[in-house]
Amino acid sequence: MSSVLEKPLVGPTFTTVSGGRKAKNLLATVLVSAAFVVAMIPLVWVIYTVVRRGIDAVTAADWWSHSQRGILPEDFGGGVYHALYGTIVQSLIASVVAVPLGILVAIYLVEYGRGRLAKATTFMVDVLSGIPSIVAALFVFSVWITTLGFEQSAFAVSLALMLLMLPVVIRSAEEMLRLVPDDLREASYALGVSRSTTILKVVLPCAISGIISGILLAVARVAGETAPVLVLVGYTTSINTDVFHNNMASLPLVIYNELTNPTVAGQQRVWGAALTLILLIAVLNVLAAFVARVFAPKTK
Repeated sequence: MSSVLEKPLVGPTFTTVSGGRKAKNLLATVLVSAAFVVAMIPLVWVIYTVVRRGIDAVTAADWWSHSQRGILPEDFGGGVYHALYGTIVQSLIASVVAVPLGILVAIYLVEYGRGRLAKATTFMVDVLSGIPSIVAALFVFSVWITTLGFEQSAFAVSLALMLLMLPVVIRSAEEMLRLVPDDLREASYALGVSRSTTILKVVLPCAISGIISGILLAVARVAGETAPVLVLVGYTTSINTDVFHNNMASLPLVIYNELTNPTVAGQQRVWGAALTLILLIAVLNVLAAFVARVFAPKTK
Protein backbone atom coordinates (compact mmCIF):
# COMPACT_ATOMS: atom_id res chain seq x y z
CA MET A 1 0.00 0.00 0.00
CA SER A 2 2.76 2.35 0.93
CA SER A 3 4.57 1.59 -2.34
CA VAL A 4 1.50 2.66 -4.33
CA LEU A 5 1.30 5.96 -2.45
CA GLU A 6 4.97 6.61 -2.89
CA LYS A 7 4.72 5.95 -6.63
CA PRO A 8 1.36 7.26 -7.84
CA LEU A 9 0.27 6.42 -11.34
CA VAL A 10 0.68 9.42 -13.58
CA GLY A 11 -1.01 9.25 -16.98
CA PRO A 12 -1.02 11.73 -19.81
CA THR A 13 -3.20 14.77 -19.04
CA PHE A 14 -4.23 15.38 -22.66
CA THR A 15 -4.76 12.85 -25.40
CA THR A 16 -4.56 13.38 -29.10
CA VAL A 17 -7.88 14.29 -30.76
CA SER A 18 -8.93 11.53 -33.07
CA GLY A 19 -9.39 12.08 -36.78
CA GLY A 20 -13.11 11.34 -36.55
CA ARG A 21 -13.70 14.08 -33.98
CA LYS A 22 -11.70 16.56 -36.06
CA ALA A 23 -13.81 15.70 -39.12
CA LYS A 24 -17.07 16.15 -37.15
CA ASN A 25 -15.87 19.47 -35.76
CA LEU A 26 -14.92 20.69 -39.24
CA LEU A 27 -18.28 19.57 -40.67
CA ALA A 28 -20.21 21.34 -37.88
CA THR A 29 -18.17 24.51 -38.38
CA VAL A 30 -18.87 24.50 -42.11
CA LEU A 31 -22.61 23.89 -41.63
CA VAL A 32 -22.98 26.63 -39.00
CA SER A 33 -21.00 29.10 -41.12
CA ALA A 34 -23.10 28.28 -44.18
CA ALA A 35 -26.33 28.73 -42.18
CA PHE A 36 -25.07 32.11 -40.94
CA VAL A 37 -24.27 33.25 -44.47
CA VAL A 38 -27.69 32.12 -45.76
CA ALA A 39 -29.43 33.94 -42.90
CA MET A 40 -27.47 37.13 -43.57
CA ILE A 41 -28.23 37.25 -47.33
CA PRO A 42 -31.83 38.61 -47.06
CA LEU A 43 -30.83 41.05 -44.31
CA VAL A 44 -27.93 42.47 -46.30
CA TRP A 45 -30.06 42.59 -49.45
CA VAL A 46 -32.86 44.50 -47.70
CA ILE A 47 -30.48 46.99 -46.09
CA TYR A 48 -28.59 47.53 -49.36
CA THR A 49 -31.81 48.11 -51.32
CA VAL A 50 -33.27 50.53 -48.77
CA VAL A 51 -30.02 52.49 -48.49
CA ARG A 52 -29.51 52.67 -52.27
CA ARG A 53 -33.05 53.88 -52.97
CA GLY A 54 -33.51 56.07 -49.92
CA ILE A 55 -30.14 57.77 -49.61
CA ASP A 56 -31.13 60.64 -51.93
CA ALA A 57 -34.11 61.51 -49.77
CA VAL A 58 -32.43 61.38 -46.34
CA THR A 59 -29.45 63.42 -47.50
CA ALA A 60 -31.67 66.27 -48.69
CA ALA A 61 -31.47 69.42 -46.59
CA ASP A 62 -35.22 69.64 -45.89
CA TRP A 63 -35.78 65.96 -45.13
CA TRP A 64 -35.19 66.24 -41.37
CA SER A 65 -36.56 69.75 -40.79
CA HIS A 66 -39.69 70.10 -42.96
CA SER A 67 -43.03 68.34 -43.34
CA GLN A 68 -44.96 67.54 -46.52
CA ARG A 69 -47.36 70.45 -46.02
CA GLY A 70 -48.07 72.18 -49.32
CA ILE A 71 -46.10 69.60 -51.32
CA LEU A 72 -48.09 68.05 -54.15
CA PRO A 73 -47.84 64.25 -54.64
CA GLU A 74 -45.78 64.66 -57.83
CA ASP A 75 -43.49 67.34 -56.39
CA PHE A 76 -40.06 66.69 -54.93
CA GLY A 77 -39.17 68.40 -51.67
CA GLY A 78 -40.37 68.53 -48.11
CA GLY A 79 -39.41 65.97 -45.51
CA VAL A 80 -40.59 63.63 -42.78
CA TYR A 81 -40.19 65.91 -39.79
CA HIS A 82 -43.92 65.58 -39.09
CA ALA A 83 -43.79 61.77 -39.27
CA LEU A 84 -40.60 61.49 -37.23
CA TYR A 85 -42.19 63.71 -34.59
CA GLY A 86 -45.33 61.53 -34.55
CA THR A 87 -43.36 58.28 -34.22
CA ILE A 88 -41.29 59.61 -31.32
CA VAL A 89 -44.28 61.15 -29.49
CA GLN A 90 -46.43 58.02 -29.79
CA SER A 91 -43.57 55.81 -28.60
CA LEU A 92 -42.79 58.10 -25.66
CA ILE A 93 -46.41 58.18 -24.47
CA ALA A 94 -46.54 54.40 -24.61
CA SER A 95 -43.25 54.21 -22.70
CA VAL A 96 -44.50 56.50 -19.92
CA VAL A 97 -47.15 53.92 -19.04
CA ALA A 98 -45.54 50.64 -20.07
CA VAL A 99 -42.07 51.11 -18.54
CA PRO A 100 -42.95 51.75 -14.85
CA LEU A 101 -45.83 49.29 -14.95
CA GLY A 102 -43.65 46.62 -16.57
CA ILE A 103 -40.82 47.09 -14.06
CA LEU A 104 -43.23 46.88 -11.11
CA VAL A 105 -44.76 43.68 -12.48
CA ALA A 106 -41.28 42.20 -12.97
CA ILE A 107 -40.31 43.11 -9.39
CA TYR A 108 -43.47 41.46 -8.11
CA LEU A 109 -42.86 38.27 -10.08
CA VAL A 110 -39.21 37.96 -9.01
CA GLU A 111 -39.24 39.28 -5.44
CA TYR A 112 -42.77 38.70 -4.15
CA GLY A 113 -44.63 36.50 -6.61
CA ARG A 114 -45.88 33.28 -5.04
CA GLY A 115 -49.05 31.27 -5.46
CA ARG A 116 -51.91 31.57 -7.90
CA LEU A 117 -51.70 35.31 -8.47
CA ALA A 118 -48.10 35.05 -9.67
CA LYS A 119 -48.95 32.12 -11.94
CA ALA A 120 -51.93 34.01 -13.34
CA THR A 121 -49.77 37.10 -13.93
CA THR A 122 -47.11 35.04 -15.72
CA PHE A 123 -49.80 33.40 -17.86
CA MET A 124 -51.31 36.76 -18.82
CA VAL A 125 -47.88 38.13 -19.74
CA ASP A 126 -47.29 35.09 -21.96
CA VAL A 127 -50.66 35.63 -23.64
CA LEU A 128 -50.02 39.35 -24.08
CA SER A 129 -46.61 38.72 -25.65
CA GLY A 130 -48.22 36.56 -28.34
CA ILE A 131 -50.97 38.99 -29.37
CA PRO A 132 -50.57 40.27 -32.94
CA SER A 133 -50.36 44.03 -33.35
CA ILE A 134 -53.58 44.15 -35.38
CA VAL A 135 -55.47 42.48 -32.52
CA ALA A 136 -54.12 45.03 -30.05
CA ALA A 137 -55.19 47.82 -32.41
CA LEU A 138 -58.70 46.38 -32.80
CA PHE A 139 -59.00 45.97 -29.02
CA VAL A 140 -58.15 49.63 -28.44
CA PHE A 141 -60.51 50.61 -31.26
CA SER A 142 -63.42 48.68 -29.73
CA VAL A 143 -62.84 49.96 -26.17
CA TRP A 144 -61.42 53.47 -26.59
CA ILE A 145 -63.25 54.62 -29.71
CA THR A 146 -66.39 52.49 -30.09
CA THR A 147 -67.31 51.99 -26.41
CA LEU A 148 -65.96 55.13 -24.71
CA GLY A 149 -66.62 57.43 -27.66
CA PHE A 150 -63.19 59.01 -28.11
CA GLU A 151 -62.00 59.91 -31.57
CA GLN A 152 -59.15 58.40 -33.53
CA SER A 153 -55.95 60.02 -32.36
CA ALA A 154 -52.27 59.56 -31.63
CA PHE A 155 -53.13 58.74 -28.01
CA ALA A 156 -55.18 55.75 -29.17
CA VAL A 157 -52.13 54.56 -31.10
CA SER A 158 -50.03 54.94 -27.95
CA LEU A 159 -52.47 52.74 -26.03
CA ALA A 160 -52.03 49.96 -28.58
CA LEU A 161 -48.25 50.40 -28.54
CA MET A 162 -48.35 50.21 -24.75
CA LEU A 163 -50.02 46.78 -24.95
CA LEU A 164 -47.29 45.60 -27.33
CA MET A 165 -44.44 47.10 -25.31
CA LEU A 166 -45.58 45.91 -21.87
CA PRO A 167 -44.70 42.18 -22.17
CA VAL A 168 -41.30 43.00 -23.67
CA VAL A 169 -40.45 45.29 -20.73
CA ILE A 170 -41.72 42.75 -18.19
CA ARG A 171 -39.74 39.85 -19.67
CA SER A 172 -36.50 41.80 -20.07
CA ALA A 173 -36.71 43.29 -16.55
CA GLU A 174 -37.65 39.92 -15.07
CA GLU A 175 -34.65 38.22 -16.64
CA MET A 176 -32.28 40.94 -15.44
CA LEU A 177 -33.64 40.78 -11.86
CA ARG A 178 -33.24 37.00 -11.78
CA LEU A 179 -29.57 37.38 -12.74
CA VAL A 180 -28.85 39.29 -9.52
CA PRO A 181 -27.21 36.77 -7.12
CA ASP A 182 -29.23 35.83 -4.04
CA ASP A 183 -26.09 36.29 -1.95
CA LEU A 184 -26.47 40.05 -2.33
CA ARG A 185 -30.05 39.94 -1.08
CA GLU A 186 -29.14 37.68 1.86
CA ALA A 187 -26.22 39.90 2.82
CA SER A 188 -28.53 42.90 2.85
CA TYR A 189 -31.13 41.08 4.95
CA ALA A 190 -28.37 40.00 7.37
CA LEU A 191 -27.61 43.67 7.98
CA GLY A 192 -31.21 44.29 8.97
CA VAL A 193 -32.25 46.02 5.76
CA SER A 194 -35.88 45.59 4.74
CA ARG A 195 -36.90 43.84 1.53
CA SER A 196 -38.17 47.00 -0.15
CA THR A 197 -34.94 48.88 0.62
CA THR A 198 -32.89 45.91 -0.59
CA ILE A 199 -34.76 45.97 -3.88
CA LEU A 200 -34.26 49.72 -4.31
CA LYS A 201 -30.64 49.97 -3.10
CA VAL A 202 -29.16 46.59 -4.08
CA VAL A 203 -31.19 44.64 -6.64
CA LEU A 204 -32.27 47.40 -9.02
CA PRO A 205 -28.82 49.07 -9.26
CA CYS A 206 -27.30 45.70 -10.19
CA ALA A 207 -29.88 45.07 -12.90
CA ILE A 208 -30.42 48.62 -14.14
CA SER A 209 -28.18 48.37 -17.19
CA GLY A 210 -30.03 45.35 -18.57
CA ILE A 211 -33.41 46.86 -17.71
CA ILE A 212 -32.66 50.11 -19.56
CA SER A 213 -31.29 48.18 -22.50
CA GLY A 214 -34.48 46.11 -22.64
CA ILE A 215 -36.61 49.26 -22.48
CA LEU A 216 -34.80 50.82 -25.44
CA LEU A 217 -35.15 47.61 -27.44
CA ALA A 218 -38.87 47.58 -26.63
CA VAL A 219 -39.20 51.17 -27.87
CA ALA A 220 -37.35 50.23 -31.05
CA ARG A 221 -39.71 47.31 -31.50
CA VAL A 222 -42.94 49.35 -31.31
CA ALA A 223 -41.62 52.35 -33.28
CA GLY A 224 -42.08 50.46 -36.53
CA GLU A 225 -45.49 48.94 -35.80
CA THR A 226 -47.87 49.56 -38.68
CA ALA A 227 -51.22 48.05 -37.70
CA PRO A 228 -52.02 50.47 -34.82
CA VAL A 229 -51.39 53.59 -36.92
CA LEU A 230 -53.47 52.23 -39.80
CA VAL A 231 -56.48 51.48 -37.57
CA LEU A 232 -56.38 54.18 -34.90
CA VAL A 233 -55.29 57.42 -36.59
CA GLY A 234 -55.34 59.06 -39.99
CA TYR A 235 -52.51 60.53 -42.04
CA THR A 236 -51.71 64.21 -42.35
CA THR A 237 -48.96 66.05 -44.16
CA SER A 238 -48.67 68.65 -41.40
CA ILE A 239 -47.34 68.57 -37.86
CA ASN A 240 -50.00 67.92 -35.21
CA THR A 241 -48.99 68.57 -31.59
CA ASP A 242 -52.40 67.60 -30.15
CA VAL A 243 -52.20 63.91 -29.32
CA PHE A 244 -55.90 63.65 -28.42
CA HIS A 245 -57.43 65.18 -31.54
CA ASN A 246 -57.00 65.10 -35.31
CA ASN A 247 -54.68 63.01 -37.41
CA MET A 248 -50.97 62.55 -36.82
CA ALA A 249 -48.39 61.19 -39.23
CA SER A 250 -45.77 58.57 -38.42
CA LEU A 251 -43.04 56.88 -40.45
CA PRO A 252 -45.05 53.68 -41.13
CA LEU A 253 -48.01 55.85 -42.21
CA VAL A 254 -45.81 57.81 -44.63
CA ILE A 255 -44.65 54.55 -46.22
CA TYR A 256 -48.20 53.20 -46.49
CA ASN A 257 -49.66 56.46 -47.81
CA GLU A 258 -46.94 57.07 -50.40
CA LEU A 259 -47.17 53.50 -51.71
CA THR A 260 -50.33 54.59 -53.52
CA ASN A 261 -48.43 57.47 -55.14
CA PRO A 262 -47.06 56.16 -58.46
CA THR A 263 -44.83 59.18 -59.16
CA VAL A 264 -41.05 59.16 -58.80
CA ALA A 265 -41.28 61.66 -55.95
CA GLY A 266 -43.68 59.40 -54.06
CA GLN A 267 -41.42 56.35 -54.45
CA GLN A 268 -38.47 58.39 -53.23
CA ARG A 269 -40.41 59.34 -50.14
CA VAL A 270 -41.32 55.68 -49.53
CA TRP A 271 -37.69 54.54 -49.54
CA GLY A 272 -36.58 57.62 -47.64
CA ALA A 273 -39.09 56.98 -44.85
CA ALA A 274 -38.05 53.32 -44.72
CA LEU A 275 -34.38 54.29 -44.39
CA THR A 276 -35.27 56.86 -41.74
CA LEU A 277 -37.09 54.19 -39.73
CA ILE A 278 -34.10 51.83 -39.98
CA LEU A 279 -31.76 54.60 -38.85
CA LEU A 280 -34.03 55.43 -35.90
CA ILE A 281 -34.12 51.80 -34.75
CA ALA A 282 -30.35 51.45 -35.29
CA VAL A 283 -29.74 54.51 -33.11
CA LEU A 284 -31.91 53.04 -30.35
CA ASN A 285 -30.02 49.73 -30.51
CA VAL A 286 -26.65 51.47 -30.33
CA LEU A 287 -27.94 53.59 -27.45
CA ALA A 288 -29.10 50.43 -25.66
CA ALA A 289 -25.64 48.88 -25.98
CA PHE A 290 -24.01 52.11 -24.75
CA VAL A 291 -26.34 52.39 -21.75
CA ALA A 292 -25.77 48.74 -20.86
CA ARG A 293 -22.03 49.34 -20.79
CA VAL A 294 -22.21 52.62 -18.84
CA PHE A 295 -24.60 51.40 -16.14
CA ALA A 296 -23.14 47.90 -15.81
CA PRO A 297 -21.83 47.16 -12.27
CA LYS A 298 -18.16 47.99 -12.02
CA THR A 299 -15.98 45.05 -11.00
CA LYS A 300 -12.86 47.13 -10.29
